Amino acid sequence: MATLRRDGRLTALQRLGCAGLAGALSLSLTAPLELLTVLAQVGTWHCRRGLRDAGLSLCRTEGVRALWKGNLTACLRLCPYSALQLAASRRLVTLSMDELGHISHWRAIMAGSLAGMVATTVTHPSDVVKTRLIVQNRLEPSYQGILHAFYQIYHQEGLRALYRGVSPAILGAVPFSAGSFFVYINLDTIWQEPIVRFTPLQNFVNGCVAAAVAQTLSFPFETVKRKMQAQSPWLPHYGGVDVHFTGMADCFRQTVKHKGVLGLWRGLTPSLLKIVPYFGVMFSTFEFCKRVCLYRNGYIQSPLNYKLMPGVDQSLHPQELRELKLLRRENFEPRKSALEN
Repeated sequence: MATLRRDGRLTALQRLGCAGLAGALSLSLTAPLELLTVLAQVGTWHCRRGLRDAGLSLCRTEGVRALWKGNLTACLRLCPYSALQLAASRRLVTLSMDELGHISHWRAIMAGSLAGMVATTVTHPSDVVKTRLIVQNRLEPSYQGILHAFYQIYHQEGLRALYRGVSPAILGAVPFSAGSFFVYINLDTIWQEPIVRFTPLQNFVNGCVAAAVAQTLSFPFETVKRKMQAQSPWLPHYGGVDVHFTGMADCFRQTVKHKGVLGLWRGLTPSLLKIVPYFGVMFSTFEFCKRVCLYRNGYIQSPLNYKLMPGVDQSLHPQELRELKLLRRENFEPRKSALEN
């Protein structure tokens, strides 16, 4: 059993800001790997000779900036996605807790997965736009930007086109959750010590391993999702998709028929290579932003270290700490005036 705790020394806005900044920075630094993953999943001509040649040919034909196609959309999607996931997860976790405030790892993972499904469904149109911006030629674009892409897809293909691929995205959460749960229930056996004694480095390794296993298991659904998002009669070569299909099930069949079973895992390598730098940058950035907020709130002496401020009750919430400081200041000023008189 585990007790889910959050640092009460940060406000909700500060937590969201730290997570948003950390997520945006990690997305931006790993954007080239994400782009190669999407291109391989869709099956565009860039990937016919391997991922390394795909990156080089893309840089030659469209410039180095092409490696960051769709990254702005991904960063803008991060805030609403995180807010929706946090709100849904908080509600689901509360419903899953026992009377002592504890929740099992399985229920916690399931709550997180269901929250992810909610956030994925609501923000899926932006993911479609991201895929379309990635597969198009930057020098001869079908879409002039994010808003233009939204308008063109809706105007030309209808509202349903903005939700293409949402079914495999939701179904992929099932093997993703199963993979995460399989890793976490075996952590104490792997490390040969209780989970509560894990160091930050162990937790980082655990997160990377869990993400790798979960992504590998759910990758076929991710591949089908990308193909469905990219395919469009309004784009050159139907969006560059390497197979033609009429729906999710047919996409699975056509991919296996023409590309083999391993075709469903095409692009897995850059996706796995992205895990360590992504989580490394995200965790380190979040920790630094958290320290800056704790320093501004008056809990620690400097954002460069974690030395606690002397005489400060670390259990107080930021608003309570501000009110206490104000009360002390008000009590000190009358005494100072009385001594002067």
